[in-house]
Amino acid sequence: MDTLAARWAQLEPHIAVVGPEDDRPRPAVILFHGCGGLRGHLPKYAAAAKAAGWRAFIVDSYAPRGWSRQFAMAMVCTGILLHGWQRAGDVLAALYGVSQRPDVDASRVVLAGWSHGGWGIMEAMSSERADGMLGVADPGAVSLDGVIGTWLAYPYVGIGAFNRMRPWRHCPKTLAVISRSDHLTTVRNAERIHEMVRKCGVPVETWIAEGSHAFDEPMAAGPMRYHPELAAEAERRFVALLNDVAVAPAV
Repeated sequence: MDTLAARWAQLEPHIAVVGPEDDRPRPAVILFHGCGGLRGHLPKYAAAAKAAGWRAFIVDSYAPRGWSRQFAMAMVCTGILLHGWQRAGDVLAALYGVSQRPDVDASRVVLAGWSHGGWGIMEAMSSERADGMLGVADPGAVSLDGVIGTWLAYPYVGIGAFNRMRPWRHCPKTLAVISRSDHLTTVRNAERIHEMVRKCGVPVETWIAEGSHAFDEPMAAGPMRYHPELAAEAERRFVALLNDVAVAPAV
């Protein structure tokens, strides 16, 4: 079983770094793709973060494993491989590695996840992190204290997310995007889960976008449908979250 350091060593060569061209410590946002892998919308969010003065790190969870998009669609999107608690190992490893960079302010980090990536973040926030949990040997070897915000874009909170009602142990400010016509969850289910997160004492803002799951991802794969206006609004809200937490103390 990988340590966080070993998992980071696997992920790092496949991480796209986007940010101001300087070496000063800046706040960082770490982006985690959905079950279909890296798509064209994440670089747009990363560019928006750069314009706001942040460093963005787009994590590819599939390239280090040798998985193609087709393989991931068949095996991850169907729930056969890489459940959210296992993806949380990638979340913690990326936090571990990014936080050590001299050009990152480790006290100001936001974790951003889309669908499956959001599921992984939620598992990382709620798990006990005992040795051997979350698919890594030492999940407690990285502190969550510097995580001051989470962005959850239509996170997977369906029947396969067994721990979705588990209380969070670390409580950063959160913006949760709910898709009105999400085929993977109902609005009621998503709102119930986000309300549970609020009991941790975390300010959770929810936005119900009048679109489908993955509405901000340019594609045509029914029942999902790209909605450019909603995508632009999601990007605006993403940047607003970064601006809000950039001046806030860590939780």
